Amino acid sequence: MELIIFFFIIFLALVLLLFLLKFLSFAKPKLPLPPGTMGRPYIGETFQLYSQNPNTFFSSKVKKYGSIFKTHILGCPCVMTSSPEAAKLVLVSKAHLFKPTFPTSKERMLGKQAIFFHQGDYHTKLRKLVLRAFMPESIKNIVSDIESLAVGSLESWEGKLITTFQEMKTYAFNVALLSIFGKDEVLYREDLKRCYYILEKGYNSMPINLPGTLFHKAMKARKELAQILAKILSLRRQMKKNHTDLLGSFMGDVEGLTDEQIADNIIGVIFAARDTTASVLTWILKYLAENPTVLKAVTEEQESIMKSKEGLKEAVEDVELNGYLIPKGWKVLPLFRNIHHSPDNFPEPEKFDPSRFEVAPKPNTFMPFGNGTHSCPGNELAKVEILVLLHHLTTKYRWSVMGPQNGIQYAPFALPQNGLPINLSLKT
Repeated sequence: MELIIFFFIIFLALVLLLFLLKFLSFAKPKLPLPPGTMGRPYIGETFQLYSQNPNTFFSSKVKKYGSIFKTHILGCPCVMTSSPEAAKLVLVSKAHLFKPTFPTSKERMLGKQAIFFHQGDYHTKLRKLVLRAFMPESIKNIVSDIESLAVGSLESWEGKLITTFQEMKTYAFNVALLSIFGKDEVLYREDLKRCYYILEKGYNSMPINLPGTLFHKAMKARKELAQILAKILSLRRQMKKNHTDLLGSFMGDVEGLTDEQIADNIIGVIFAARDTTASVLTWILKYLAENPTVLKAVTEEQESIMKSKEGLKEAVEDVELNGYLIPKGWKVLPLFRNIHHSPDNFPEPEKFDPSRFEVAPKPNTFMPFGNGTHSCPGNELAKVEILVLLHHLTTKYRWSVMGPQNGIQYAPFALPQNGLPINLSLKT
């Protein structure tokens, strides 16, 4: 009898506990979702985004709904924000509540062990290894080699009509290989380039892995890239020599990375280092060509240097952002361009005016390399390779833009029309 009474009391306690939890869940005020529209089932507003200038799409949303809004892109519910404060929260203050997220097909191409797809201890470990190879002290060791690549590139363009973006991609690719493999990169450059270019063509293709498709060809190239990297790793181990490049940093990890982890991260670093830097250089050449006064000031600055020289985060749980609910699993995207081009942050934001940066911008209003634990670890290398090329370009060459000069194309980076065709000639 006592046992029955005991279990009855336990039962009543459980019922009361469940009732109390239910009551508290209803009593707690539920946060609303951000304003916005979700479009059609599954496809959402993907077509609206890609059928026009993406900046027009985002700007119209911000104008209608404010600095935070919801939408549905590429099959994923998203929250987008153009507020510097919200961007800091997502990238820094509450970064642990958001994880990097990419479509599965992209992860397969770059490698699931790549740094971009992770957070926590594994990400922290990889970031330290990457930073070790890309710190200013390490980059100093290869500046002369970067300079040789820049000078060689400019000499090969002289007197020709070139597509700026394509040539800058080649330059950035070669610098990336140099930073990863050191001076040994020339031994592998052509094989790596051939495979990587095939991989690149399939990156934005439909993920249909059937013979003849771009995706299938890309996955085959990805497999060959891994095989080439395995050979390089084997040769390095046989040499038993310490290297200060990125591969040396990965291989020198005390706890030890697997060959698959090393390969995934090398392929990922090449991917991250190429188009981004190339697009920046392309826009710089366009804006300098259109602004002779700025070009003159830059050239004079570089000549004086030469003379002195001679002596889609994803919420991992429900998150509150600016009074709105971001449900677990929704994608969160800080709109960096909207933040960078806001008149509240920069007067006349569409005007090319480098002098505006002589005064430090307000916090979280200018984040060209991102922010927080997932900011670009290769930013110092990117700045060096850009500055080295611009130094030799502005002091030794002149260039003129050919064809239409006002159009912009989006695929997926915003670029001058047709990749900015130019004629480059040596100064007399």
